[in-house]
Amino acid sequence: MLLAAVALMACSAGARAEDGYNLWLRYAPLDPVLAADYATQLGEVVAPDQTPTLRAARDELVRGLTGLLGTAPRIQNESSAGHVLALGTPQSSVLIAPFREEVESLGEEGYLLKRTRRDGRDMLLVASRSDIGVLYGTFHLLRLLQTGASLDHLDLRDSPKVRLRVLDHWDNLDGYVERGYAGRSLWEWQTLPEWRDPRYTDYARANASLGINGTVLNNVNANAQSLAPQYLAKAAALANVFRPYGIRVYLSARFSAPIELGGLKTADPLDPAVQQWWRDKADEIYQRIPDFGGFLVKANSEGQPGPQDYGRSHADGANLLADALAPHGGVVMWRAFVYAHDVPADRATQAYTEFAGLDGAFRSNVVLQVKNGPIDFQPREPFHPLFGAMPRTPLMMEFQITKEYLGFATHLVYLGPLFEEVLQADTRAGGKRYTVAQSLSGIAGVANIGTDRTWSGSHFDQANWYAFGRLAWNPDQSSRDIAADWAAMTFSPDPAVVQPIVGMMMASREAAVNYMTPLGLHHLMARGHHYGPGPWVDGGPRADWTSVYYHRADRNGIGFDRTATGSNAVVQYAPEVAATYADLTQVPEALLLWFHHVPWDHRMASGRPLWDELVGRYSLGVRQVQAMQDTWASLRGRVDADRHEQVAAFLQIQLREAQWWRDASVAYFQSISGRPLPAGEAPPPHPLAYYQALQFPSAPGDGR
Repeated sequence: MLLAAVALMACSAGARAEDGYNLWLRYAPLDPVLAADYATQLGEVVAPDQTPTLRAARDELVRGLTGLLGTAPRIQNESSAGHVLALGTPQSSVLIAPFREEVESLGEEGYLLKRTRRDGRDMLLVASRSDIGVLYGTFHLLRLLQTGASLDHLDLRDSPKVRLRVLDHWDNLDGYVERGYAGRSLWEWQTLPEWRDPRYTDYARANASLGINGTVLNNVNANAQSLAPQYLAKAAALANVFRPYGIRVYLSARFSAPIELGGLKTADPLDPAVQQWWRDKADEIYQRIPDFGGFLVKANSEGQPGPQDYGRSHADGANLLADALAPHGGVVMWRAFVYAHDVPADRATQAYTEFAGLDGAFRSNVVLQVKNGPIDFQPREPFHPLFGAMPRTPLMMEFQITKEYLGFATHLVYLGPLFEEVLQADTRAGGKRYTVAQSLSGIAGVANIGTDRTWSGSHFDQANWYAFGRLAWNPDQSSRDIAADWAAMTFSPDPAVVQPIVGMMMASREAAVNYMTPLGLHHLMARGHHYGPGPWVDGGPRADWTSVYYHRADRNGIGFDRTATGSNAVVQYAPEVAATYADLTQVPEALLLWFHHVPWDHRMASGRPLWDELVGRYSLGVRQVQAMQDTWASLRGRVDADRHEQVAAFLQIQLREAQWWRDASVAYFQSISGRPLPAGEAPPPHPLAYYQALQFPSAPGDGR
């Protein structure tokens, strides 16, 4: 009955209009000739179901094959003859048992996809030493079918290169999602634990298809109530849903919880009563959630409480929680996004200053979670100097999937190239090639997921969740190849659809950089909500919350001098990297104004003076969005009408706002430089005062 229900769901899903809910797991019918070929090769299915995870793998296979091939597969026992598709572990399947040695070498989460012939039967194996590896392998097989890959001579082995692969949800207990642009929180705290929305299972399926193995349920700006008994019961209900899909639940812990929940007078990490409170709390959590992953902590940053409130170090605070979790196998993900109460000369230097000297001081179950760049998820930043600088401390990358600084959900900005650029950056640690990816024990992504029917607020923003998961599994993959897989599964495997969509996606991040923050400019967004341009933002409670702090434009030039004549932030990088960044003739132009204050008439690689190049980059960004519009328009009739219409509407929003960014930024920087516009460049249609007067009190993501 269960298999019949899964098959019925797959068929009914195909009959509905495309609304984005099925993500990259649409399992849309394949070309009949290809479907018939696959059906012959796959034959009958032998899939054990002794555990919840094996049942999830079998059900996913039935769902996928029913949708792709147009008919439900035949589930047979292990004595079946002829072509066989066999799922399982050496322990759960006699067909897999002869391959024990091969799968053992792949680790706990790895899997083998192999076409072979044994005992007179043609077999296609999805094999692993663990149930979760079987599920991961099943999703990979379905990806091959969705993208039209050949199964001839299939012999594929895959294992994750990164241990912790986690989504961070910035969801509050009232359902509001901080920096969320896709509706309210998925977690219906009011109806948990009794009611478990079926959407939770679909969320788990999507994550398992990418190999994501952890989820932090609540905001890093944590409410202590998240650790109260009534909310632990709700978190336990979610953990029960996620467990078959290999996903562990984590919670953001508020450092002052011993005061707010426990009635203590202090949260000092060296106080014995505080230490006991955390040990007791960890015991309580693991009684409810035996496979609880651990805590994510934001401390002594943006007003959050932390160990420095008591004169203690970040290591003291992290080790307090690590000791409480250690008997249960839990980890502490301690965020390195910090800045002091006193505004530093250069905020980009602070995390390194606070943490580099603590290398080796953290417990072995502490992972330091470091943002990809030293400021805050900007359209482009250099890699964070802590990567490669703490060899005795496990490090975890923190990417932002939700596009707080990149046009929210309405701008098409594929983040795969950004992720790849950072992961493959060479830190030159130890004087040799040592990429950021090589330094990682984990990768976290700030989720872009909400109750919107598309999950992510727009169809193309799903690609950023997808790319994050694929790169978390293997940081050495090509973001272009990932985009091609996503486009084929999400829209159509037809090359006439995939190729232009991939072209749009791969150009989109650079387009956004050009119309927002070209040539290494950063943090030019409007105050607070970060919606739209605000290069004029000044004043307020902190200088490093303003745009002028970062661009430092004056009559002579523009850019933040981070060389020895300025903040000397370059010294935090390995000597070879520092020398490149500090040299005006060697620094990549994409980071020029990040590291240098440059005269307006500085000659650029194009031969143009900096002022002309800057204006030209802003205008280029607008033209790049227009090109994306033209490409998408050419796909009318090849992409279903509903999704084509919505993407077209969002591209129109993006074009309008890209033009706004260009005009407002050019008007402001021209008022500073006093220079005429380059020949052929149209003047902004409004005076600077018009752009400065625009107000957006209801911009999403930063208010209720």
